[in-house]
Amino acid sequence: MKLLLPTVPAALALLLLGAAPASAQIPGGLTREQMWPAPTAEDWAKPCLIRWQRTWDDAVALSRETGQAILICVNMDGEIASEHYAGIRYRQPDIAALYEPYVCVIASTYRHNPRDYDDEGNRIPCPRFGTVTCGEHIWIEPGLFDQYFEGQRVAPRHIGVELDSTEMYDVFYAFDTDSVFQAVREGIENRPAPPPVARGDRSLLERVNSTDSADREVVERAYREGDREQRMAILRAALKSEGRASVDVLRLALRGFDVDAAQLARTALAQSHSPTAVGLIAEALRVPMPEADRELLIAALERLGEKVPYARTLAAVHRGLERSSESVDVGSWASALDVVVEREAQAVDRATLEYRLDSQARESYARTQDPEAQLALAEASLALAVDPSTAETLPSDPRAAQSYAQLMFEDARRAAQRARELGATPWRTSTVLAVAAYNLGERDEAFRLAEEAVGAMPAGSLDWNAMAALALFAEGRRARIDAAVKSKEDWPPQWLTDVHATYAVLAEHPYGLEQHVEDHYDFLLRLGAFNEASAALDAGLERFPESWGLHARLRGRSLGQGGIEGLEAEYERRLREAGDEPAANLEWFAGYASLVTAEFHRRAGDPEAARAAYDRAVGHYEANAARNPASRESGEHYVALAIAGTARVALEQGRLEEALEGVLASFARDPEAASSLDGLGISPVGTAQMLLTRLREAELADAAARLEAALAQLDPRHLELPAFEQLGPETRQRLGGRRLRRASDAR
Repeated sequence: MKLLLPTVPAALALLLLGAAPASAQIPGGLTREQMWPAPTAEDWAKPCLIRWQRTWDDAVALSRETGQAILICVNMDGEIASEHYAGIRYRQPDIAALYEPYVCVIASTYRHNPRDYDDEGNRIPCPRFGTVTCGEHIWIEPGLFDQYFEGQRVAPRHIGVELDSTEMYDVFYAFDTDSVFQAVREGIENRPAPPPVARGDRSLLERVNSTDSADREVVERAYREGDREQRMAILRAALKSEGRASVDVLRLALRGFDVDAAQLARTALAQSHSPTAVGLIAEALRVPMPEADRELLIAALERLGEKVPYARTLAAVHRGLERSSESVDVGSWASALDVVVEREAQAVDRATLEYRLDSQARESYARTQDPEAQLALAEASLALAVDPSTAETLPSDPRAAQSYAQLMFEDARRAAQRARELGATPWRTSTVLAVAAYNLGERDEAFRLAEEAVGAMPAGSLDWNAMAALALFAEGRRARIDAAVKSKEDWPPQWLTDVHATYAVLAEHPYGLEQHVEDHYDFLLRLGAFNEASAALDAGLERFPESWGLHARLRGRSLGQGGIEGLEAEYERRLREAGDEPAANLEWFAGYASLVTAEFHRRAGDPEAARAAYDRAVGHYEANAARNPASRESGEHYVALAIAGTARVALEQGRLEEALEGVLASFARDPEAASSLDGLGISPVGTAQMLLTRLREAELADAAARLEAALAQLDPRHLELPAFEQLGPETRQRLGGRRLRRASDAR
């Protein structure tokens, strides 16, 4: 088995370095590690002292109410200066005082808590930033990118915004922290002081309408700690707040055990005009409820859809999942597939495909008017064209290879068109034409032909062509839904019904692929059909137990439902149920789950739990390698990262000798993993370089010499900066400090 090695969050590749690169001249001749020292465990244990607003709309409303300017802060996991700001500067009282005159928002595309709410609906603040959930600092980023980032995702970054939305300054690529704090300070000093606003003498029920995160916390705490009379009073005030009330108060009511409170919360949701209500409505629709309430919430989504396109999509999703597909009869397909003894498809070697094509070519020449002979030629031509080994035989010149592949699909199309003219089986000719058109870049025509094929296809067609037609039909429907969502247009719920039904058939089809399960799950999840997506994932894992993509989705689901503790528990349950004969490499995936768990414990500031999870990860990988030696190489890669993660924990705790032994052990276990980034964006080499600075500062010369020698033994490419910190020539020309733009300049 070949296992892929994805360790870096996808968002990491989108962000650029906000501090100066290693080649830049840092003031005072300092190194990067000296200018932006990494936070220690003691630093991370301190609370973040800056109060962030939960949404951009909340920040704008509060800014207009108080007259305060907005400060946008952008941060990135793993980037050296961002780590310094998040773990040290944002936790210092003097820096917090500097930011206090602003209405502050934080944007970061990284998740530090696996979920935003516990089972009772209580908020779980981000351990890195506090006051906001991870979902809030993630969701705010795209809108800020569109409005203020000028096409560049850079971190760390600080942008001052005036009441009229113009920029006061935009500081990034700074060589030191003083440049940033000077801009933040001058931004306030150079603008008139806002008039005083009396906000502290309002009653609890008056605060229900407030958009200030501090007031929202007061109201939510009062709801949790108050008696039933107070809770109901808060909900009635929320009902009258015209959508401004904290959605999180309604979530507490919906997840509680008071039926009357839940009913009142659903009523408030159904009457809300706030975009933030859409997500909670989607969550509420996941659980059983009276049909009248369900209809009320779906109708609310349809109403909110006039302003929030996603609400319109959710409404169509719930309408679509209520009906049966008119194009794909799932029941008939299920009955037909039940009689298949061997469900998995049998591969056909290239020599057989070539022989079949030659044979069918001779037969078609001998029977030029026979529609079935022409169709057989078309299908044989298509089978050879789509066979993976065909690409290996194509000419080495990419342009010649592309032309050769195009000719093969054109041959299949010509034969299918001839078969159609002679009256061959319609769905089979449409399938060949659809696959050929798709591979020739004619997507819309391919989707149209696939719809023709599926409409005429008998249930239980078990060959590859039937699978291809179904897959193209589903993709075509998805494309139409995505286009409608993007253009903010209505779309018929029947389209979703067709997609869901088609993927249900593909999940059982002999030629169905794990990619079909991934597409089905992602599509349903993106549209908010969580229960249906979860069922599709479970069925897919049963059929494809070693799919990296499906296990990645299982990890995401387990974290979202059960938090940090839920991930390892899910894999322990699967291992326990498997007994002495688990599926091949199940324990490999359990090891990766422990690795991810350790990283979340690090984010949450629990070093001992992180160390224990890293140890469990190593144990799983070693046990799996003993059972399946073919997995050893990929397992060693992650074992090296686990050991380096433990070393990083020791470094943050100030245990330098222990950190040194860990780094050296990691290098010894797998030198090729030395520059690989873990889930926090930190590599073993990155930890080693920070450790080297600490050893020198502590005057541990012998230890420093051992580490220097180990680094020198590595391939030099492992000592290069990570890709996200390597700036191109155009960007390097702009380096030289900060970019400061006053509001007057912007106008």
